[in-house]
Amino acid sequence: MDRPTLADFLKSRRDALRPDDVGLSAGTRRRVAGLRRDEVATLAGMSVDYYTRLEQARGPQPSEQLLGSLARALRLSYDERDYLFRLADRNPPPRASLDPHVAPTLLRVLDRLEDTPALILSALGETLAQNRLSMALLGDHSRLTGPARSSVYRWFTDPAERELYPPADRARQGRAQVAGLRVAVSANSARALELVRLLQKRSPEFTEIWKDHAVATRFADHKTLLHPELGEIELDCQTLYSEDQSQALLVLTAAPRSEAAQKLGLLAVIGQQRFAPAG
Repeated sequence: MDRPTLADFLKSRRDALRPDDVGLSAGTRRRVAGLRRDEVATLAGMSVDYYTRLEQARGPQPSEQLLGSLARALRLSYDERDYLFRLADRNPPPRASLDPHVAPTLLRVLDRLEDTPALILSALGETLAQNRLSMALLGDHSRLTGPARSSVYRWFTDPAERELYPPADRARQGRAQVAGLRVAVSANSARALELVRLLQKRSPEFTEIWKDHAVATRFADHKTLLHPELGEIELDCQTLYSEDQSQALLVLTAAPRSEAAQKLGLLAVIGQQRFAPAG
């Protein structure tokens, strides 16, 4: 592990970012042009002391998971991410179609979306990043692990997942989930095939829909979502894909001056209260 070079690299990437690059406010009493150490630590989900020790070339070897979090926090490109891993004496993750590293181009767009729900998904429907309004509307998916990270898996194994949709629309949503999974399978993804086999064991409904051989990528959709406090919210869903089509940025918007737009405004207030730091 090359601690001095790793420290210099982290500092250089931190200095190169600006608060608005990552969706933060610069404030009025800022003494540095780039990000502060505590801001990078918060974005990466690690302690400030741990990150500080890394920048001072005296920290322990970071885990692969922690390096991935740092790469996302610092908005590293794929080449920069791989370089970070090698400096820490770790093997970079393969650049496969289901690479969990969030596409920097999509992340830059997500950082600027503050007034509408948005999230980035993998080809298996795994939430890779989401903004606060998305968490308030759909729930915080960052806590999920294993197969449950996939929205397709949750749809067919967890009844609570369907409560977000009106009963009349659930069959259509289920078919769309399966059609999207078959797109991932067609890309010869071993993880997608593993998920299919798991769902075939767990869900007879999935097995029946899978037999239809539907294959489709959704670029746009109109849907009604059910919020426990605000009721029905009608939203348009637009999708922006990464260059290799392996990740998708979903943006949910409401028509201007509509009832749904008013509810999103209320949701922003509810979300701020729900995710505010203690105290």
